[in-house]
Amino acid sequence: MSNKAVINTEKAPAAIGPYSQAIKAGNTVYLSGQIPLDPATMTLVSDDFEAQARQVFTNLQAVCEEACGSLGEIVKINLYLVDLDNFGIVNQVMEEFFEAPFPARAAVGVKALPKGSQVEAEAIMVIGD
Repeated sequence: MSNKAVINTEKAPAAIGPYSQAIKAGNTVYLSGQIPLDPATMTLVSDDFEAQARQVFTNLQAVCEEACGSLGEIVKINLYLVDLDNFGIVNQVMEEFFEAPFPARAAVGVKALPKGSQVEAEAIMVIGD
């Protein structure tokens, strides 16, 4: 018997491909990449990078909460940026959503992201003891 559960919330964008918003296996939750889509319209929230970064973390937060967790329980986050010159901005926005001790993290420059997004984030969350 599998201890795997699908996590899905209408408070985050629906999957735009053959994947789940998150999968919970035991007390570990694997959160799929979130781009800055408004969950209601499934369109980018803005062309502004800062607004996009804020929406990405808002979407991640919604999926964490649906899994009975929080951003504070994320242990690893991977950020994908179309322009690494936005590294400082994403750091500032991340500090609005996370407190020390911060999760382990990677920030990777990429050529392009789905729907013309400038930023994407995926994460691993461990909930409970």
